[in-house]
Amino acid sequence: MVTWRSAGLLIVLTVAPSAVRGQTQTLPPYLRDRGTGVRTSMLGTYVRDGELLIYPFFEWYADHNLEYKPSELGYGLNHDYRGRFRASEGILYFAYGLTPDLMVEFESAVITAELRKDRLDSATVPQRIRESGLGDVEGQIRWRVQRENEHRPEVFTFFETVLPLQRTRHIIGTQDWEFSAGFGLTRGFSWGTMTFRAGAEYTDHVVDAGEYAIEYMRQVSQSWRIITAIEGSQVDEISLLTEVQWRFARNAIIKLNNGWGFTPNATDIAPEVGVMFNF
Repeated sequence: MVTWRSAGLLIVLTVAPSAVRGQTQTLPPYLRDRGTGVRTSMLGTYVRDGELLIYPFFEWYADHNLEYKPSELGYGLNHDYRGRFRASEGILYFAYGLTPDLMVEFESAVITAELRKDRLDSATVPQRIRESGLGDVEGQIRWRVQRENEHRPEVFTFFETVLPLQRTRHIIGTQDWEFSAGFGLTRGFSWGTMTFRAGAEYTDHVVDAGEYAIEYMRQVSQSWRIITAIEGSQVDEISLLTEVQWRFARNAIIKLNNGWGFTPNATDIAPEVGVMFNF
């Protein structure tokens, strides 16, 4: 409020807080780490109403004991073996906030992968299988069912579809329709923000448990954020995820991520690096 008094005339001018230069909206403590956006499928990433995220990134995979069956590769024998797997993938990701509580996202990848067969594999599988081309192409819709307040956590749900665009390939892309759905809970504390999520998936005409995870996120400064998570699928594929985010410009963040396999069926190591732009 600004007041002038002149010649007995009192003038009172009320200025909206958003119009005051340099003044920003104060968030409640439980939103300190993540802001007001809707959670995306990307670790530690949220999108606000009307905001567009564009994220080109690169990921590399290494696994010394990838489980496979020769029959899954087109060579008849229905027996489990473990081979050496390497892959490099370039991915382009988009997310858009449709409303304050609803968002959509889409991503597409190109990938080069190689599988070296198990030395105990007596099938006619070639010693090395190498494929390259279109990787997974998928989309999601996410809805924040309940916003967090002082007494209750945030609740969100999601639905995902992966398109079957590589029916003739064996170690890259997706060969059949895949659907998944799930929910999550997020709660902010003075020492960081915790998220739990779980889902179910449908693939190859079978409904099964999907991904589950427990995550911790902390905004350590205006420019830096750290995230760590334990993520799994079934009971034999569990990984530790770590990520550092650096906002080096107003509309750009560098994301450095890595996955570390805890169990034999989890990928041994999967580093990721990219730059996320928001508009």
